[in-house]
Amino acid sequence: MEDKPTLIEQIQSNDGIDRRGFLKCMAWAGTATVCVLQGGVLKSFAADDMAKMKHHKGDFAFVQISDSHIGFNKPANTDVTATLNHAIAKINALPVQPEFILHTGDLSHLSEPGEFDTLDQALKSVKTGQVFYVPGEHDVLNDNGVQYRERYGKNTKGDGWYSFDKNGVHFVGLVNVMNLKAGGLGSLGHEQLEWFEDDVQHLKASTPVVVFAHIPLWSVYPDWGWGTDYSEQALGYLKRFGSVTVLNGHIHQVMQKVEGKVSFHTARSTAFPQPEPGKAAGPGPMKVPAEKLASVLGVTDVDFVRGKHSLAIVDSTLE
Repeated sequence: MEDKPTLIEQIQSNDGIDRRGFLKCMAWAGTATVCVLQGGVLKSFAADDMAKMKHHKGDFAFVQISDSHIGFNKPANTDVTATLNHAIAKINALPVQPEFILHTGDLSHLSEPGEFDTLDQALKSVKTGQVFYVPGEHDVLNDNGVQYRERYGKNTKGDGWYSFDKNGVHFVGLVNVMNLKAGGLGSLGHEQLEWFEDDVQHLKASTPVVVFAHIPLWSVYPDWGWGTDYSEQALGYLKRFGSVTVLNGHIHQVMQKVEGKVSFHTARSTAFPQPEPGKAAGPGPMKVPAEKLASVLGVTDVDFVRGKHSLAIVDSTLE
């Protein structure tokens, strides 16, 4: 796979913001991307510009990792535990220790107990206070997520959804991998939607909200199941908020979109890449030359700045 430009499309007004209501910027797997969310609008920078931009030392930082697929051993990556450990080493080398990790699903490949054990053992070495999870569809095989919830879903609701507050930011973990729709499209379900509406209705509109789930909550490519049924209804509950960030995994590549005050961001996998939507017969593990594998895997570092409602999102490959 050849490296692609970091930004495929970016429409900006003079201050970097398209006020006409719909600004898109997308970045594909390849070089690192830096994104800064200010006032609900995501600004993107090429990795080479990182040194030129003012780096905020925020109130806290967290890291997103995704799609570790422990147990996978096909040619696209015959040692996914090693690349997960590589990602952990990269996290441990960050200049600011993350307060916590968000893992956005597909911890395992086949929901086998030994796969979960291997992941747990690897994550013991990460220098952070806590790891929060949401399941991917590979984590709920055979038992509808019973084992996942026993391990990672304590004190959650329903199929494993929950929320928590950290330094003035409200985080919501949604589960959209149960009862998948045709083609593998994600699903939220009425019970979870009702809970979500109730969970956020007491919040002030000025509260920054971060929503994380496995399958994208926006229609990346529904023909491949890269979207979520009823996500528009869920996002409708967030329209009054000034800063909303949505973090997902599942598609194993970085994509970004800003729509109104909502910024969408998908993360690279720590295991293997997938093709760009529509540029292969279907989704699935994509083999790249061994020397390029680290360039298409990665982690996402997020830095929050109190008062400015800023989330600086930095994607880094494992190179």
